[in-house]
Amino acid sequence: MSNIYIGYHFTINPVELGSEILIAELGEKAFESFIETETGVSAFVQKDLWSENILEDIQILENPEFKIDYTFEEIEQVNWNEEWEKNFEPIDVDGKCHVRAPFHEKTNAEFDIVIEPKMSFGTGHHETTHMMIQHLLETDLVGKKTLDMGCGTAILAILAEMKGAQPIDAIDIDNWCYLNSIENAERNNCKHISVYEGDASLLVDKKYDIIIANINRNILLNDMQQYLDCLNENGILFLSGFYTEDIPVISESCTSKGLTYVKQFERNNWVALKFVK
Repeated sequence: MSNIYIGYHFTINPVELGSEILIAELGEKAFESFIETETGVSAFVQKDLWSENILEDIQILENPEFKIDYTFEEIEQVNWNEEWEKNFEPIDVDGKCHVRAPFHEKTNAEFDIVIEPKMSFGTGHHETTHMMIQHLLETDLVGKKTLDMGCGTAILAILAEMKGAQPIDAIDIDNWCYLNSIENAERNNCKHISVYEGDASLLVDKKYDIIIANINRNILLNDMQQYLDCLNENGILFLSGFYTEDIPVISESCTSKGLTYVKQFERNNWVALKFVK
């Protein structure tokens, strides 16, 4: 694996919504790490996977509702801890769940999650992770067999274990996420999380009471039947990683397969839906 990266530094206005949309789009490319800053976001891609036209299909760059400028540079041996320490703020979800890095002070939150963050997806800054945490905080997970699909940094799997879920499978197709999830599960003394590198093809013959899938619209639609096939009767499916305008097509995919809509959270045009079987 190359130690040389190309780092893009984006200045975005309006910054909050623009950053979330840009990260979601860049996540479809070869970019593997993101750092949110006060003025936008920095994104990193291995030089071996970089090309001059890597931003060609990024739609938000052409959207007149956002003003986005950027510079890029070649970086050797990125020190993620140092970068995150400069930019990463602890996340508080409803006063009940605190997500922080090791260099942040512990709070009195009921659920204290410590992660060594290597990328933005899953750190909780991203609206979808925040909402999925909200869903899990409301849910009785004791003894529930749980799947965290597209686990990122494994925050949701870790919270599930803290709330009594077991056993838990955490799956991500990205090697960095796979390795980081193992590290973070160990860091939080989790005993019931198994981390796998791969996609929905790993779900054959699996059964779960709770499925958490925070990915993106297209992958969710493509893999929905596989989620349904391994969801137990009366099981719960949490979905996020898409926008408000995607709700009809996501809901149709779920209800047409026999699921019942329960509720949703919305934050800055992102949504997280809850269905039961």
